[in-house]
Amino acid sequence: MTPLEIGLMSVIVFAGSSQFIAVSMLAAGASMISIVVTAFVVNLRHFLMSSALAVYLKNSDRIKLTFFSYGVTDESFAVNLTRFRESEWDLNSALVTNFTANVTWLVTTVLGGFSGQFIPAHAFGIDYALVAMFICLLVFQIRGVIYVITAVMAGVLAVGLSLVIPGNSYIVIASMAAAAIGVALKKKLT
Repeated sequence: MTPLEIGLMSVIVFAGSSQFIAVSMLAAGASMISIVVTAFVVNLRHFLMSSALAVYLKNSDRIKLTFFSYGVTDESFAVNLTRFRESEWDLNSALVTNFTANVTWLVTTVLGGFSGQFIPAHAFGIDYALVAMFICLLVFQIRGVIYVITAVMAGVLAVGLSLVIPGNSYIVIASMAAAAIGVALKKKLT
């Protein structure tokens, strides 16, 4: 892809996982409809993240919420949820977080389009860095034994379902099932 195409993709689809998947599928010759459906399924987790954030944004301005929802990513979710829980955090502060992440992503993906050709494949441990980042995001969200049980359950379900369900939909199914069980468990215990 050209740097311009990369930039446009980063503006239209602000979801790194979707962009990585789309590029891989484009390279493999997949149809546009299969790319769009795959990106939609992979990003179903955003419904869970949005639900968690909605508790703190009940009476917010709808226009601001529209811009906020565009910028919800795994990373901005982790930062915003932590800040909402711990301090006087509001929608404006969350918008700044999301906007900063979005601009950073846009600039760095375009820069990557220009400079990526000079970086050898698998250099700098990037494959590990992404996994480590998601583990870190998970650890910062754990707030008690129910959260640990839910995270372990999601992992076990994902591994088990990966053996019987083709593709990546097992991740979304495992996440939603574990989250539902975690909520039920939390309600039962409180």
